[in-house]
Amino acid sequence: MERELLLECQRNNRNAQRKVYEKMAGRLYSVCRRYLKRDEDIEEVLADTFYKIFMKIGQLRSLDTFDAWARKIAVNECLQKLRTDKALFIPLEESLVNAPEGSTEHISFEKDILNLLNFLPEGCRAIFNLFAIEGYPHKEIAAMLSISEGTSKSQLNFARKKLQELLINQNV
Repeated sequence: MERELLLECQRNNRNAQRKVYEKMAGRLYSVCRRYLKRDEDIEEVLADTFYKIFMKIGQLRSLDTFDAWARKIAVNECLQKLRTDKALFIPLEESLVNAPEGSTEHISFEKDILNLLNFLPEGCRAIFNLFAIEGYPHKEIAAMLSISEGTSKSQLNFARKKLQELLINQNV
């Protein structure tokens, strides 16, 4: 992100904020999409994310870290949405994940994985994203979500097994 543009955002310049939004919205939407299923939830979280970004950009110590900082805000907003909706964790034995039937299209492996994440329960999907994609260790995930490390590990293990099953069923 351009340093001058970010400095203007710190001065509450609405044109600069619009430009930052236009540059970042697609990337942050993709981050939110990995955690949330419903478009209206994603849009709500995205709006909350940009509100928080523009309200707190003055607190950012180094503008060089803006992209990572904005991404972290988006992840935290997604997790907050999941906690608020009380949809973060469901008992594993109650988790019914069905692979999409009759799908024989072959698309890129990465896109397949990201699409298959939508078939995981939200708690498993959130932990998979935090661990496998965002790179957080179980200890930090447990602290973020107010769960034990063991719960984080078991939910990740469940997510991996279900993804394997889904990939096999998709013939990917």
